[in-house]
Amino acid sequence: MPRMTSHATATLDVYFHVIYANETLQGGYVPDSQIEAQVKVLNKDYNITGISWNLLNISRVQSEDWFLRVAPDSPQEAGMKKVLRQGNSSTLNVYTVGLAEGAGQGLLGYATFPMDFAAQPLNDGVVLLYSTLPGSTSPTFNLGRTLTHESGHWSGLYHTFQGGCKGDGDSVDDTAPEESAAYGCPEKRHTCPGKTLDPIHNFMDYTDDSCMTGFTKGQGKRIKAQLRTYRNVDV
Repeated sequence: MPRMTSHATATLDVYFHVIYANETLQGGYVPDSQIEAQVKVLNKDYNITGISWNLLNISRVQSEDWFLRVAPDSPQEAGMKKVLRQGNSSTLNVYTVGLAEGAGQGLLGYATFPMDFAAQPLNDGVVLLYSTLPGSTSPTFNLGRTLTHESGHWSGLYHTFQGGCKGDGDSVDDTAPEESAAYGCPEKRHTCPGKTLDPIHNFMDYTDDSCMTGFTKGQGKRIKAQLRTYRNVDV
């Protein structure tokens, strides 16, 4: 594959799979309008990276078992993804569920990494709490930034607080080191030695949606390298 250029771009297809317990918003039956708004948020948030997203299809499956019990490494997750996953290594599959029980309880979402695809292609994708979509019911996570964050992992990014204050951290040179996750929007937070403040406005921290404002150029560079290496994206 050709070497990356700083101006290279790519458009990746997205499949949304809406898992619902019943046909109410509380039961996970999110409207198409929220999903379309979510993809608009992704495209705005990823503008600096050269990556854009194309919503290819929305599917809907009623399953109270999947809605409540899909969680990392659960049999429900495996069964759901085996039936529903579409596309190839460069296709983002997003599953909206309730994350209500077991290891999923309390999560906003979770994702697989690019380097995992070769060994577990059917497991690839992002599982997302349905109430984190734009305009949803979550009080502090309703601007769509949870999927921006989780698709960041899917594209090869680590948390800004990866490794704390020591070592390679998140493997990106232009994100400031951070000892631990930040919550809310703690302005002027400073947890590591040196003059730089914590990157609380970065999409790969844990702050509120309204606090998050962007990726760095270094993160954009890493995304391209990860997609090129592990997802066969010519970017």
